[in-house]
Amino acid sequence: MKSLKRNLFLAGTLLAFFNGVSQDSLQQKSNIQQYTPSKLIGKGQVDIKWFNNLYTQTESTFTDGEEPRQSFFTSTFEFYTGVGRNNRVNLGFIARLRSNVISSQNDERGALDVFSFSGDDNSRSGLTAFAPSIKFVPFASVSNFSIQSSLFIPLIDNETENGVFLEQNGFVWQNRLFYDYTFPGNKWQLFTELTTELNFGDQDESFANNSLNINPGVFISYFPSSKFTVLALAQHSQRLDLGNDFAQDFTAVGGGAKYQLTKALNVEVLYTNFVRGSNTGLGETFNIGLRGIF
Repeated sequence: MKSLKRNLFLAGTLLAFFNGVSQDSLQQKSNIQQYTPSKLIGKGQVDIKWFNNLYTQTESTFTDGEEPRQSFFTSTFEFYTGVGRNNRVNLGFIARLRSNVISSQNDERGALDVFSFSGDDNSRSGLTAFAPSIKFVPFASVSNFSIQSSLFIPLIDNETENGVFLEQNGFVWQNRLFYDYTFPGNKWQLFTELTTELNFGDQDESFANNSLNINPGVFISYFPSSKFTVLALAQHSQRLDLGNDFAQDFTAVGGGAKYQLTKALNVEVLYTNFVRGSNTGLGETFNIGLRGIF
């Protein structure tokens, strides 16, 4: 009887120990789990993101069949720091660099030619826009809902030169609404985004001025482990004409993955395909980004 009691006590102790360990492991989230775009960093922390997007197309809704390739590379640098208390306000800025290349009848260009920065008649590149930005949590009781508001200031003289588009030559007031929900068990996570972009400036200087973009997006992530996730996404963009006589829309779907390289640094890769649209290209994007929270 004493041996049985001793064994039961030992089994109960081990069960309680391992149950506590498993609960602790579930509570220890990596940055890719905890710091979605919805979540803000705390006072004194720094959030740095470097995101690179390569869009390339040989089709569009303007013509039938295959067209000469056009490729557009965008490299975005974001910096935020936490201010105030309770992780509710972050201040920072966004800087954007672009390199765009188009093919001509006598000069076929590949998608990777955007990285040559050649500056010839069929290409353009440079630092194109800068935006002061603020992120905030409007409701203290809903920490997984936040808003990012940024004012993009163009740093270019001409939107298009020699038929090569570089950057929109106008101001853009961008507001992004983020919300995420983690399902019980920390294996599945839903993230939603609604972006609005009010474009304003001289209508003769940009195709987009005096228009409003509304861009909803849905992302679903699965975490095989706390340091790794795979995801699927669907995004739509609708440009409303506010006086510029140019409406536009497109829908893109895709997927990707994120991995926590170190406690502070993670990497993400994404692919999207433009499956439909009007007054738009029908291309695909290849994306890679690094994010560090310190």
